[in-house]
Amino acid sequence: MPIQRKLQQIQQQISQACARANRSINDVHIIAVTKSVTVERTQEALYAGLTHLGENRPEGLLAKQAGIDTPAIWHYIGSLQTRKVKQVINNVQVLHSLDRMSLADEIQKRVTQKIDCFVQVNVSGEQAKHGIELKDVHSFIESLSDHHQIRIIGLMTMAPNTSDEQVIRNVFKSLKDMQMNIASKGYVHAPCTELSMGMSNDFEIAIEEGATYVRIGTALVGDESEDLT
Repeated sequence: MPIQRKLQQIQQQISQACARANRSINDVHIIAVTKSVTVERTQEALYAGLTHLGENRPEGLLAKQAGIDTPAIWHYIGSLQTRKVKQVINNVQVLHSLDRMSLADEIQKRVTQKIDCFVQVNVSGEQAKHGIELKDVHSFIESLSDHHQIRIIGLMTMAPNTSDEQVIRNVFKSLKDMQMNIASKGYVHAPCTELSMGMSNDFEIAIEEGATYVRIGTALVGDESEDLT
């Protein structure tokens, strides 16, 4: 199925989720996760009207940027190794995976203009997932106040891989509660108004619980084995 048609279906699902949560569809942004597809398919996503693209490896990010002729807002959504910051940080507008002070220090050192970041939180506590613990979010964000090139625009998490909708919903609820708590502090360096949560299989639940950015890959752009013609 062409990306344009997939996008229309997803927009309809987003509209319905927003209606259930009494939210405006304008408050939800789709990030097309293009990490598993070609430059050509990424270009098709932009032609379909998408503007936010998500990559999770420096090599993929730079290859896509070199091959695309349409303006895009680039999001780095993967875990970022400190040694690779210099390859990435001045080539993206948003980082979704700030999760340790050593990474913040390197970003502060390498970035040439203020960068919007999400703090990645491991709400579910799974060992296989990156991110700081929920209980450490406050202190971590407070400790970033002297990193003047970093603006904390929100929090990001990934739900556990489970079919139990209530478990997923509780993870998203917990992050929303923390986001509102941080936002209420009025930190200049951390307005924390945004929530990056929800992927192809759970973005409707995420929107119902307050997501402002949803990261959709397979359901939107497919993968290399799929013929979109």
